[in-house]
Amino acid sequence: QVQLVESGGGLVQAGNSLRLSCVHSGRTASRYGMGWFRQTPGKEREFVAAISWSSSRTYYADSVKGRFTISRDNDKNTVYLQMNSLKPEDTAVYYCARHRSSIPTTAPNDYDYWGQGTQVTVSS
Repeated sequence: QVQLVESGGGLVQAGNSLRLSCVHSGRTASRYGMGWFRQTPGKEREFVAAISWSSSRTYYADSVKGRFTISRDNDKNTVYLQMNSLKPEDTAVYYCARHRSSIPTTAPNDYDYWGQGTQVTVSS
């Protein structure tokens, strides 16, 4: 059974940093691309970043490019999202998700397992 558990969210002031973690279980967890999405009330889930199984490819939304970094440690079955220079508009629930293949895409429908989400709040 595949489970994804996020942690690391919280309340921070604008300009500060947070690092989110996502531990994913499953016998072949390291073979899949992984992604981070975020969602605010009344809006659709938004792609943030994704990483291929080998970490050779990373993808970012334009809104976070240059500020956020996605990485993974396959020995620990963990994916990270380092978020720097946070802005109030980054406030959202952040979700970790497992892609259906080793090379991820940006479409939420291409991901088959999701975590429960972790709240990130950035105050101005």
